[in-house]
Amino acid sequence: MSELFPSDDELVRGRARIGDFELTVLTDGSYYLDGGAMFGVVPKPLWEKRAPADEKNRILLGTNTVVVRDGRNTVVIETGIGNKLAQKQREIFQSKGMLPASFKAAGIGLDEVDVVINSHLHFDHCGWNTTLREDSSVIPTFSNARYYAHRGEVEHGRLQLERDAVSYTADNYEPLIASGQMTLLEGPKEILPGIAVELYPGHTAQMMAVIISSGGSTACYISDLIPTSAHLDLTWGMGYDLDPLRVIEERKRFYSRAIAERWLVLFTHDHRRPFGYVEMNDRGRPVLRDGANA
Repeated sequence: MSELFPSDDELVRGRARIGDFELTVLTDGSYYLDGGAMFGVVPKPLWEKRAPADEKNRILLGTNTVVVRDGRNTVVIETGIGNKLAQKQREIFQSKGMLPASFKAAGIGLDEVDVVINSHLHFDHCGWNTTLREDSSVIPTFSNARYYAHRGEVEHGRLQLERDAVSYTADNYEPLIASGQMTLLEGPKEILPGIAVELYPGHTAQMMAVIISSGGSTACYISDLIPTSAHLDLTWGMGYDLDPLRVIEERKRFYSRAIAERWLVLFTHDHRRPFGYVEMNDRGRPVLRDGANA
């Protein structure tokens, strides 16, 4: 069974079960980004029907962390924005830094986490990989965990290119690489039995989806390939995508599996609808059916 549609201030955003795995969706809190940037070339009269904008043209987004447990391992997928943004950035995004409180609300200790998986290394996906302390030192948030990210993401972030330098914050991953706590992947890999990563490029060149399979059921954290349930249409990409045409092709590939095999789709930035099943409607367009019976 699963729980959907929590109130906006609830720290636990949803729960579901995939075979032997219990999935718990936690939040680092909602934040705001420009609606035009989030929907790229899609005209505002179309996207604002799905994602209403405020007076500054910003839309509400979530920071969904998924905790996957099977009684043996505790795996964390993504770690939100964190507490290392500069004051100006915190004011712009209105970030909340709530993930540690969300873990407490769910009754999960930070030291219980065995594995952390980052789909990519943009600051709003790996911010709580590390914690900034009052003395300005940075320490691992999950002290006992093995972290996983793609090597190409690290290499790209180190280039600090004009197009997306602002998206990469070195303190989110460099201390973990230096200490040996982060493993850098070269491609698809099974992290633990039933939990694997697979490349779905387009948003970034090495973005990974996390696929969870057990008991004949599958869930997929598809990350920024489809950031919210408002982005299901093939061409409704983001202005942040580095390769918009590749995004379209990768969404086709994803739907060919996720719809046919009835995957539970987990959304990284949908604060109100964190997961559901994607189906094609009678017009041949992808739509979301809520995962109330997951």
